[in-house]
Amino acid sequence: MDENRSGQPEDKHHSHYIRLKKFHFIMLLFFLVFATAAITTFALAFGDEKAADVGVKPRQEFEKLYEAYDKLEKNYYKDVNKDLLVNGAINGMLDSLDDPYTDYMDKKEASQFHESVSSSFEGIGAEIQEEKGTIKIVSPIKGSPAEKAGLRPNDRIMAVDGKSLQGKSSSEAVLLIRGEKGTKVKLQIQRAGATKPMEVTIVRDEIPIETVYAEMDEDKVAHIQITSFSDRTSAELKKAIEEMKAKGMKSMVLDLRQNPGGLLDQAIEITNMFVPKGKVLFQVEDSTGKREKMVSDNKEKFTLPVAVLIDSGSASASEIFAAAMKESAGVPLIGEKTFGKGTVQTAEDFKDGSNMKFTTAKWLTPNGNWIHKKGVEPDTVVKLPAYSNLSYLSPDSELKLDSLSEEVKTAEKMLEALGYNPGKIDGFFDEETEEAVKEFQKKAGMDETGVLSGDTTVQLMTDLREKVQQNDTQKQKAVEILSKRQKDSTS
Repeated sequence: MDENRSGQPEDKHHSHYIRLKKFHFIMLLFFLVFATAAITTFALAFGDEKAADVGVKPRQEFEKLYEAYDKLEKNYYKDVNKDLLVNGAINGMLDSLDDPYTDYMDKKEASQFHESVSSSFEGIGAEIQEEKGTIKIVSPIKGSPAEKAGLRPNDRIMAVDGKSLQGKSSSEAVLLIRGEKGTKVKLQIQRAGATKPMEVTIVRDEIPIETVYAEMDEDKVAHIQITSFSDRTSAELKKAIEEMKAKGMKSMVLDLRQNPGGLLDQAIEITNMFVPKGKVLFQVEDSTGKREKMVSDNKEKFTLPVAVLIDSGSASASEIFAAAMKESAGVPLIGEKTFGKGTVQTAEDFKDGSNMKFTTAKWLTPNGNWIHKKGVEPDTVVKLPAYSNLSYLSPDSELKLDSLSEEVKTAEKMLEALGYNPGKIDGFFDEETEEAVKEFQKKAGMDETGVLSGDTTVQLMTDLREKVQQNDTQKQKAVEILSKRQKDSTS
């Protein structure tokens, strides 16, 4: 005889009935569990309901997006790539912000983005950005093929190897422009003021990670150029300063011309080297208008006289540095107005290796000025000689007697700047122009053909670039200002 929990005897028939009810109850539970799982699976796989409708709180703002995705997947006339649809949706969201510094990058583009600030890469060496559907050069990198080819800030790249860049993002443009060292890329460049685009063929090369270049003048003024803010720039600058001190440096010209910016933490560390303790480096303003001030720390400061060179190619982190030097350290800025980028970006990686770069805040100068689309004004405005802005001449073009073109006019200006007499500067290749080319070829040790093409064109542009460097009016003014400050401090 069975016993119940009270220890009292229990009827066998009653006991059998209880066990049968328990069995039915357990079977009912199993049925409910499997039925629920089946319904959920069916809904997720085949139903019109979204995952949000089966346990996750629905977000109404995505209903239209889901509907568009489903209609394309079911009704488009051919198979669609689901990943491309999702990536396109993300791209569309970011494009709608109309912010050239906000961009979606696929896995390959994201890899190149990380590479550009942390290692060497192969390409032409130019910082670019998308602006109103076109690709604009922010700045060529020092010593790069882009700089040697004469590309300048604000040049528009209209096409790459015949492929239009109209409507392309900066990441898409980079994929077309970059390539293996030694290969050629043909760019169609529209320069401000030019009547028509020009074709520029550039041989790609390895773009080094070195960002600081230092040399000492005879009067012990160090000229240190920072070409970008990469992951080792502050360390490179500290090393360069120590080397210049060992050579007897009395003052320093810091050159930020054509510096497109880079890593913010590097700019902060370098700015800290010059701005007195407790002074503001810059301010950050979030979407609510709340401001946070970044203040100089108590690390050892550089105490010798300094002047900073800037131009329209100085952007982003370069402008943060320049504004802090001007407003918090009293350091003179010489040159031309900077590019005008007053926003801060962050980059977020997705699990698949793609990346989303977007603007998170404004940055303001120590005095609270927002320089976006305005730039940082120099204390002393100095322009480079007019011949430093002459357009690129393609070595593939052949300019000879009786040629008539804008290219001929540019060549005439180059020859004149180098001390030759090409005759009237009118774009017509006459006998005087031919004689000037022959004279140039003779001095360069070349065949005196009187035809401007190939090696002759390359040598002509090389000589002009060297002349620009030798007659750097902005650097000369900076040295003059430093010399005057040194005399005033000792008198």
